[in-house]
Amino acid sequence: MDKLDRRLLQSLMKNGRATWSDLAAEIEMSSPAVAERVRRLEDKGVIRAYEAVLDPELVGNTCTAFVAVTLEQMDQRAAFLALIDTLPEVQECHHIAGDYDYLVKIRARNTKDLDRLISAELKRLPGLRTRTTIVMNSLKETTQLPIHSERFS
Repeated sequence: MDKLDRRLLQSLMKNGRATWSDLAAEIEMSSPAVAERVRRLEDKGVIRAYEAVLDPELVGNTCTAFVAVTLEQMDQRAAFLALIDTLPEVQECHHIAGDYDYLVKIRARNTKDLDRLISAELKRLPGLRTRTTIVMNSLKETTQLPIHSERFS
């Protein structure tokens, strides 16, 4: 990857629907050259997907929560991760260091729905403990990432 790839990635993070000609004009290359660079970045896995970013509340998810999860036994990990994978309300699941094993970001319809997810779904696994933090207001959320220059030649 080089500085042109970096500029291309920054442009795509801002507008994933940009046309080849829009991108070409922005980074001063031809459309076919831009298309080839994007395909190469996709093949390398740098670009994983193109998605629409939805407003959670406008699609019915008024409750955001972070749930810290501890597993009593590490042999419960596979069942926990399999369950997490089936729950559409779970947006993120991170294996973390510290007092808990995982941090899970959940988007639910409301607190009653969040209670159902935690009580009826997560806690049906034996030996699972949780600590829930409900988000009052989200001040910054982004899908854009910093691109570190040392990754480029």
